[in-house]
Amino acid sequence: MSDVGTDTAKSTSTKSEDSVLEIERHIKATPEKVFDAWTKPEQLVKWWGPEGFNVPEHVISVVKGGGWRTVMRSPEGTLHTCAGVYHTIDRPNRLEFTWAWEQEDGKPGHETLVAVTFEPADGGTRMRLVQKTFESATARDGHRGGWTSSFDCLERLFA
Repeated sequence: MSDVGTDTAKSTSTKSEDSVLEIERHIKATPEKVFDAWTKPEQLVKWWGPEGFNVPEHVISVVKGGGWRTVMRSPEGTLHTCAGVYHTIDRPNRLEFTWAWEQEDGKPGHETLVAVTFEPADGGTRMRLVQKTFESATARDGHRGGWTSSFDCLERLFA
């Protein structure tokens, strides 16, 4: 991937592939800097969430088995809370964690696994996100929109 601002997202019509989201993005920064933007709270809050959202609350323990939780606030003021557990922290190559939306009762909803890889490429980093296993293509597509918008914000962090 050489075009900044271009996502490659795979979507297919088969049931098993409906449950997986893949996005690639080229970021004009080193893998170390991009990895740190995912794991350093003071950087994460600058880009996490779709455009126009902010992060008024966050807890991040970036160790294997450590938890994370972010509250994103939409421009209309609606709160969206997600949380998970870190499975792999391999700076600056790979980050894996679970993802679940927090339900109204405070319990986690359906859980997916997110893997993000960071590879040096063309004066920056080839960042690849794979998230699975979604309950439906609709859920996958909703996450595609959110991640794509978030990655636009991440790119601006390094502009």
